[in-house]
Amino acid sequence: MATRPCAVARIDENTVKFSWDTLTTTNADGQPIPSNFADYADRHVQVVGAFGVGGNLRVAGSLDLSNYAALNDPFGAALNITAASVKGITEIPLLTRPEVTAGDGTTDLDVFIIARRSRSGKEV
Repeated sequence: MATRPCAVARIDENTVKFSWDTLTTTNADGQPIPSNFADYADRHVQVVGAFGVGGNLRVAGSLDLSNYAALNDPFGAALNITAASVKGITEIPLLTRPEVTAGDGTTDLDVFIIARRSRSGKEV
């Protein structure tokens, strides 16, 4: 099973977009967001694509750098996403990644996380 790379695109000095394409049941794990982006604490995830039969995309995090657990949305629900949607992410652990945890041969998902950090200074 191959880990899908995390693409990083800076939107502006306070906003970054992380993306993973073609997450499937055989290429199920996304490379974690690099830990140097931990100060980008306002995060939202969007999942699009074909979920297939029983498809599930989990947004997971790790503090010990090896064991991952589901993160939660602002309402306390685990981020186990079963349909195209946009959701907030509450926790900001050292590592955050998407994982396909269920699906079939047609499961093919693209995941985007937008992360913002606090602005300091005056308006431009």
